[in-house]
Amino acid sequence: MLRSLDIRDMLIIDRLSLELQPGLNVLTGETGAGKSILLDALGFVLGWRGRAELVREGAEQGEVTAEFDLPSGHAALDVLDDCGLPRDEALILRRVNMRDGRKTAWVNDRRVSGEVLRRLSDSLVELHGQNDDRGLLNPRGHRQLLDAFGGHEDLLARCRAAWRDLSGARTALAEAEGRVAELREEEDFLRHSVSEFEALDPEAGEDAALDARRRLMQASEKIRGDVARAHEALGPEGAEGLMRDASRRLDDASAQVGEALAEAIAALDRALVELGEAEDGVGRVLDSLAFDPAELEQVEERLFAIRGLARKHGVGPDDLPEVAARFSDRLAALDGGAKDLAGLQAAVSEAEESYEVAADALGAARAQAAEDLDAAMARELAPLKLDRAEFATEISESDAGPEGRDQVAFTVATNPGAPAGPLNKIASGGELSRFLLALKVCLTAEDEGLTMIFDEIDRGVGGATADAVGRRLEALADGAQVLVVTHSPQVAARAGHHWRVTKRVEAQVTLSEVTALSEAERIDELARMLAGDIVTDEARAAARALLAA
Repeated sequence: MLRSLDIRDMLIIDRLSLELQPGLNVLTGETGAGKSILLDALGFVLGWRGRAELVREGAEQGEVTAEFDLPSGHAALDVLDDCGLPRDEALILRRVNMRDGRKTAWVNDRRVSGEVLRRLSDSLVELHGQNDDRGLLNPRGHRQLLDAFGGHEDLLARCRAAWRDLSGARTALAEAEGRVAELREEEDFLRHSVSEFEALDPEAGEDAALDARRRLMQASEKIRGDVARAHEALGPEGAEGLMRDASRRLDDASAQVGEALAEAIAALDRALVELGEAEDGVGRVLDSLAFDPAELEQVEERLFAIRGLARKHGVGPDDLPEVAARFSDRLAALDGGAKDLAGLQAAVSEAEESYEVAADALGAARAQAAEDLDAAMARELAPLKLDRAEFATEISESDAGPEGRDQVAFTVATNPGAPAGPLNKIASGGELSRFLLALKVCLTAEDEGLTMIFDEIDRGVGGATADAVGRRLEALADGAQVLVVTHSPQVAARAGHHWRVTKRVEAQVTLSEVTALSEAERIDELARMLAGDIVTDEARAAARALLAA
């Protein structure tokens, strides 16, 4: 419930504090007195998009503060928790508009964005006028209104989840089909390339090893001659034979000279050992230098094949194994694509079936909710002097989507046998006001703690019809809070709390003010609304009669 509205320096309001009450609250006053400014100010603090220039002429900034009472379990409490805002005994919204257009907002003394205000406003205030700026006349919002009326939150959640699953399955299938199609375009190339790589089977580092082997074989003839001569010089016909001959002679001589040659003989023995090791090493190298000319041809052929394949694919020779693996993977993906597609197609079929079940359940619930809404509207229209009119919720099939396959439109027929059509095209101004009031009553019946505002909902009606509208608003306000801006004395007479909006001129500046009316003042205000500028005793008597009715 909106407890208070405090306005400072907004449009033609300098200072205004409005203490609102439960039940039916009405604002009356002459045209141009500033009644709509109050709604502009309330919309401003709630984050609604409205007038761009709101700051009063001569002021540096304008400010609006609104205080709400929140019963336990109110939907606004969830928004506060979701936004990390504190809960207090009251919910206080404050918003400041600077002269340069900058706007700053607070919720319970925490700075917030306009988006947070708008999220809160959805659960705090419902504004409705004959121009229906909250969407009752817009067919695109009728399905959402019907779902809210029917309480289809769980069914909607299941349908949205099924649609997400279906969309995901279709996307996965489309992507897989695209990949397979792309691979099929290069299937011949892939199969040829994989075959080529399998035949050559290159290894990392093989290019360098083959190149070294090739160079060695190319130079081995000259190298082998030098090594062979060195090996011969070290062998029995060379150094080894001479050293062994010297060793035998020294052994013979040592028998004559004794230990004098022992050290030399030992050194010679060691030299023979080292010489043998050198001979063996040279022999091994000599063996390695032996090659078959056919082997050189084979090495060169493989080396050239590896380098040719690397040039063909624009990579280094050592990268060929990685390229081969990549081609093999793509070919495997192509070969397994048909199997994968079959699985994905099965997943799409399963998701389609799940979505159909969810959409059918939601559609059935909507059909029942439409019957219930039509019946509720029939009950509401009779007291509003529209007992001959018919309201119908039409449901037709539309393209499938996250919220099902149903298109919803509210239609009316103002007279029996007359063709039904959209609200704003069939009903006259006065009829439209009453249709919208009845629809509002039906659609907000379960909205606890919601302040409902009706901006001249009674425009275009008078007499008994206006009285019927006033009595329906009075009934609607029982146990709730309803704020009505009205020019109808029949509606104003039903109020539990009555404010008069007036304007005055001070120092050539027009200012608006709001006054809570006593019983006597209410009689004068109703008389003015009945008679005009000149209030007569007859008008006062008629006002008393309205209040007593």
